[in-house]
Amino acid sequence: MARSGRIIVVGGGLAAARAVESARGAGYEGELVVIADEPRRPYERPPLSKGYLLGTDASSAVYPLDARWYREHRVEVRTGVSATSVHVDAHTVEAGGEVLGYDRLLLATGSSARRFAGPGAGLRGIHHLRRLPDATALRRALRPGGRRVVLVGGGWIGLEVAAAAREYGNEVTVVARGVPLAGAIGEHLGRSFQAMHEEHGVVFRRPAAVTAVRGESGRVAAAVLGTGEHLPADLVVFGIGATPNTQLAASAGLELREGGIATDAGFATSAPDVFAAGDVAATWNDRLGRHLRVDHWANADSGGRLAGRALAGETVRSGEIPYFFTDQYDLGMEYSGYGELAAGAELVIRGDLAAREYVAFWLADGRVVAGMNVNVWDVNAAVQRLIRSERIVSRDELADPTVPLDALAGDVA
Repeated sequence: MARSGRIIVVGGGLAAARAVESARGAGYEGELVVIADEPRRPYERPPLSKGYLLGTDASSAVYPLDARWYREHRVEVRTGVSATSVHVDAHTVEAGGEVLGYDRLLLATGSSARRFAGPGAGLRGIHHLRRLPDATALRRALRPGGRRVVLVGGGWIGLEVAAAAREYGNEVTVVARGVPLAGAIGEHLGRSFQAMHEEHGVVFRRPAAVTAVRGESGRVAAAVLGTGEHLPADLVVFGIGATPNTQLAASAGLELREGGIATDAGFATSAPDVFAAGDVAATWNDRLGRHLRVDHWANADSGGRLAGRALAGETVRSGEIPYFFTDQYDLGMEYSGYGELAAGAELVIRGDLAAREYVAFWLADGRVVAGMNVNVWDVNAAVQRLIRSERIVSRDELADPTVPLDALAGDVA
């Protein structure tokens, strides 16, 4: 167990916060330094497209640890400082013009929103959502209501923003290349989510893409589709994905896989004493037999905690099943499982799809590889046990709500 020395954590997100919290909890007593490029302590992102965007959560809801915790646990947080280089042989990080030595280093640099770069990209009224200032600006723009909002992208962030925009009383058009969420949950369930939004007044244009934004007097006036059609707009919000921030790792010569920093199951990278966690990490996954990069809250939460223990000298091994959740209108959802194994798997529904109260399972070779509960609660743990068990189950038992999920999963911990 490492008790002394200096651990440096580069990153300002949830993985960074959980890592320092976990390192202290594991008994590490040496220096802990967090280098965060934003002018605020580490925070988490789900509220930015949910409660904070809707105005139901205060800004304090985004912080997993308050400022006093860092002081009481002797964690130095350097905010508004960017790490510009890592020298793995010298065990140093350059940040803010200063060279800092480390005994162990965690890269938790996260991802950045993919930004629209076409004609009109510099107009006022174009929004992307990744950081707290983005959410603040978007909330301010949506709150008055009565705006024409074009939302580009049919993923989770895009639909959460669409729901918030409608709840503020704005007109919303979603432009998507295909069925929304099809890449995550398949076309059948994706259409169910689209129908829910349409019931709330959202208009979908698909398959379609925005190739330019037209403005008047420096402000957005319309989104231009690839067909040349103009969609009148006061705001255009791009939810077109995120790119892992691997630049620091790449310049240091670390191995990259699956678009992220390659690590073993214990979060160690290809360089001695350098670890990675969160959105930027492509961690070895035993179930898949390859590196897996997951851009979701739960991965940053659990990965940060485990990486913190590894920094403190413990032997850890990642084994978490990927998990994410969403809230849209009066719908709440949790998803656990392996998306690539679910692709092409048999979809089994337990409950009422039309009423949006159901549990969906993806069954491959008789084994559950993913599950999603929609407006059905206190079952996700059982779903995860069922996935972890790898037991062969029948579709009839899965679909039958009288058969307890715990019984199907057996005694898996």
